Amino acid sequence: MPYERDVQAFDERAVGYEAGWRGGWHRDIVGRTADIALACAHEPPRVLDVGCGTGLLLRLLASRLPRATELVGVDPAPHMVEVAQAAGAGDARIRVHRGVAEELPFADASFDLVVSTTSFDHWADQRAGLRECARVLAPGGWLVLTDLFTLWLWPTLLMGRQGRARTRGTATCLITAAGFRSPVWHRTYATILQTVTATR
Repeated sequence: MPYERDVQAFDERAVGYEAGWRGGWHRDIVGRTADIALACAHEPPRVLDVGCGTGLLLRLLASRLPRATELVGVDPAPHMVEVAQAAGAGDARIRVHRGVAEELPFADASFDLVVSTTSFDHWADQRAGLRECARVLAPGGWLVLTDLFTLWLWPTLLMGRQGRARTRGTATCLITAAGFRSPVWHRTYATILQTVTATR
């Protein structure tokens, strides 16, 4: 699917994204990702969620990080941003902007934790996006990335997802090339969704 159509598809689902069985599945994945993130970065004061969607992960982290000063999200879908802004309006620390992984609108070393949940597979340029994540992370900060990583998906690479990092090996190469160290893989959901953690 072309990147523009990918964004449009998520934009159209924004209002009901957290509802129904898909919403429950999403909440489960977000909760597991938060557990992994906070096991690595125990009290990160500044958090960025790349491809934040409705901001569910930001809100969960906000509830678990009372001393955090900033919880920021970026997403390319305008309706997702609107929903996330409305949902997070009760917490002044939460800010959500329209933006893409490949051009993060933040200064170098702005965050202590960068998270991304089921967004990485939709980035237009995964290599560039990871370089941006590394740039905005402070030294010693953590990247926590949850997405589809399994050899079972290799047939999709022959169709609409050519060039995607959908295996541990390919993703690990991109992550280390972007400047991250010590990647560790975690099984997150069944055999398809996995999380990789790495430090800056």
